[in-house]
Amino acid sequence: MKTQRFYYTLNEFLKSKFGEKVKKIPLDAGLTCPNRDGTKGYGGCIYCDPKGSGTGLYKQGKSLEDQIKFFLEIFKKKKFNKFIAYFQSFCNTYAPVETLKKIYDVVYLDSSIVGLAIGTRPDCINKEIVNLLKSYQEKGYFLWIELGLQSIYNQTLKLINRGHTFEDFMEAYHLLKTNEIPVVVHIIFGLPGETREMMLETVKTLAKLRVDGIKFHALYIVKGSKMEELYLSGKYTPLEMEYYAELVAEALTYLPPETVIHRLCSEAKPEDIVAPLWVAKKMEVINLIRKLMSEKGLYQGKNYQK
Repeated sequence: MKTQRFYYTLNEFLKSKFGEKVKKIPLDAGLTCPNRDGTKGYGGCIYCDPKGSGTGLYKQGKSLEDQIKFFLEIFKKKKFNKFIAYFQSFCNTYAPVETLKKIYDVVYLDSSIVGLAIGTRPDCINKEIVNLLKSYQEKGYFLWIELGLQSIYNQTLKLINRGHTFEDFMEAYHLLKTNEIPVVVHIIFGLPGETREMMLETVKTLAKLRVDGIKFHALYIVKGSKMEELYLSGKYTPLEMEYYAELVAEALTYLPPETVIHRLCSEAKPEDIVAPLWVAKKMEVINLIRKLMSEKGLYQGKNYQK
């Protein structure tokens, strides 16, 4: 019996493109962000993990070459044959182009690496960087850029210390798209001060742009972050799992059927977080989203308006 299809998964997308499962290799290039180093601010986003939402391997003395060899050995034993180098930690276009080229060139280390996925910020994209990215496409590598937007509301972006605006996002998005570079957008549900309507409006705006991919995240409180201070002082209450699942289930209905869903919820280790503890139960959250969609007759694109 065929499983009901509620949304277009990344696994499904990659399998259709490469004819088999493709595994992402998480990489930490040792970069930083402009809202950390003083260019636009200090401390990073108020919710951010000190490791930059990544592995933290660079600070442990692991070079990019070491990281790739380490993960390839693990994943090849699990019968994966093709891989995408995923530059995850911090802002991976925030360096001189010459430095970025040396970083991205690690894709040449192994012929089984077929693409690059580069996580960055909207205010760290320019024409010179786009030209560098296109050079990998021209050599046959599949490529996408992950832009951390989080919200379309500038008051929210200011509150969470992002250091960029929605207008910055639009400028970067159009520069990438006019150069035929796929864009995956990160958003967060549960940001301080945001209503249900605001969160869904962020999704509806991205639907109008027909983004190539999207990652949904639930805001969780990391130990040592500024969000922890807000939470412990009673100034912030995290979303409940059921409420988050309902939000995502509805949000998916507004997206175009061809938008790839790269992630439905945040991933966190229980020992790293203060609250809500349910974000450490990834599959429970995903199963709840699917259950709600099944019960309510929802599916990606149901309410999409071209």
